[in-house]
Amino acid sequence: MQNKNYYAILMAGGVGSRFWPVSTEEFPKQFHDMLGTGDTLIQKTFSRLSNLIPKENIFILTNEKYNDLVLEQLPEVNQRQVVLEPAMRNTAPCILYASLKIQKDNPEAVMIVAPSDHWIEDEAAFTKNVTQAFKYCERNDALMTLGVTPTFPNTGYGYIECGAASEDNISDVIQFREKPDYNTAKQFIAKGNFLWNAGIFMWSATSVIKAFQNKQPELFELFKAGIPTYNTEFEDDFIKENYAKAENISVDYAIMESSTNVHVIPATFDWNDLGTWGSLYDKLDKDENNNAVVNAKTLTEDASGNMIRTKADKVVVVDGLNDYIIVDKDEVLLIFPKSKEQDIKKVLQEVKDKYGEHYG
Repeated sequence: MQNKNYYAILMAGGVGSRFWPVSTEEFPKQFHDMLGTGDTLIQKTFSRLSNLIPKENIFILTNEKYNDLVLEQLPEVNQRQVVLEPAMRNTAPCILYASLKIQKDNPEAVMIVAPSDHWIEDEAAFTKNVTQAFKYCERNDALMTLGVTPTFPNTGYGYIECGAASEDNISDVIQFREKPDYNTAKQFIAKGNFLWNAGIFMWSATSVIKAFQNKQPELFELFKAGIPTYNTEFEDDFIKENYAKAENISVDYAIMESSTNVHVIPATFDWNDLGTWGSLYDKLDKDENNNAVVNAKTLTEDASGNMIRTKADKVVVVDGLNDYIIVDKDEVLLIFPKSKEQDIKKVLQEVKDKYGEHYG
């Protein structure tokens, strides 16, 4: 039987612009079936969380323009569970707001905050790790995070520097480190006590609200004023009037990096943040020439290492192209070297400047 004190906050407000042209501001990547499995990323994440958490206790944090998409893709969710941000203010304000709502609903609540668009293979291992963190957070005033053991010196992730592990494999966090350059990332891995920061957090409602009260008193006071309205018909009016006054700040900066009660569990599951076409390529099955194909029917000659995605059953002929991203979406065709995938954001901006905002 599921524990009624377990809650989740599913972060689904991002735009995922490095997955352009599939991911756009109108229809971001979490609402797409990026892996070609029949489920969108948010559907997979909701299903994974509902193994442990009662479905009615899973809250989806998103921008108000994605409200209909959320309700359409997650039919088990009702409007009460969709927490809408009227303005983009990074992760700290929306997490504090949702935590105050949840605490008012259930003062005993412990919760996970998780991105809606990550790839996790072993769902049983994920559930086991989260359960361990929940049990710890029920007994201790702790801010917990899951870290991922690095497999190579990735410069696209933040890192967590860990202290010695306890017998149940929980470590104190010494410090969070920004995305490093390649040599620094190599040094982190050589030291052996660094994990990738997966952006997955667990804590009790009491602990996280106390952290905001101590570390971000202005932000706390702003949202505390709305407590009488939360979970009532007057909540929307309060949020519309006050949300945009919040500082634009991430939860890492706001509380995690300066708190002394932060702990980490190394994840026992395989994880990928699906942040770029290259990271998606890594996770997909490949054909005999190492091309990863979603939806397309392909004919390839002297073509390998390509990431190819189109609408269902489109025939794609590729000759003499290696390690490229080839993505066909409505009125946009992207043919771009995988090695330059970090520049897609920049290219998207150039397209919007030259041809109009509606392409992004």
